[in-house]
Amino acid sequence: MSQLEIPADRLETATAQEVLEWALPRFGDRIAIASSFGVEDVTLIDIAAQIRSTVRVFCLDTGRLHQQTYDLMDRIRNRYGLTIEVLYPSTPDLESMVREHGINLFYDSIENRRRCCDVRKVQPLRRVLSTLDAWVTGLRREQNVSRANIAKVEVDHANGGLLKINPLADWSHDQLWAHIRDHSVPYNTLHDEGYPSIGCEPCTRPVQTDEDPRSGRWWWESAETRECGLHVED
Repeated sequence: MSQLEIPADRLETATAQEVLEWALPRFGDRIAIASSFGVEDVTLIDIAAQIRSTVRVFCLDTGRLHQQTYDLMDRIRNRYGLTIEVLYPSTPDLESMVREHGINLFYDSIENRRRCCDVRKVQPLRRVLSTLDAWVTGLRREQNVSRANIAKVEVDHANGGLLKINPLADWSHDQLWAHIRDHSVPYNTLHDEGYPSIGCEPCTRPVQTDEDPRSGRWWWESAETRECGLHVED
């Protein structure tokens, strides 16, 4: 099925590949994959690279990532021949925040944690989204209660009304790892150490096999608040 044969009302039942085949040629250089280099994101890159070798990929480097994440970025770049657009926080905003609240302010309160995420992630994201008509994410419904109702294609009202495309919305954890194994996709070695969800180093920890996969992110907060602001509507 070609990308132009999938009507909008059928995208919800389309496969991840079909959704990307519809979206990537349609938006050209005005669409990009947002990647934190978790298992979902490398799966998306693997599928997208088979459709368009010049697909845009961007990463938000908060300055607090694991070394294993940086290592994976190079492996992905070399495997697929991609130019990864790396975005950094505004230096004046970051310096002001740390000067006022300390380097580890995120442990002090939900308000301070969200402030840190805003400076290090949300504001850089908005800079790059201002250059796009659509962005692709690795969000899945089973990841968190706040993501249970996401659609495969939706309007991102919090970011000016561009399209937000979630091709893996209905994928399970097992489907992801089957794809990784079957296609020998490079992945973050922290996954082998019990990290199902990987963000900034001080805000991420391994979890037990019977725990919620997102419980390793901001584990000192309740499940309902464990979002950084990238995927929360205003």
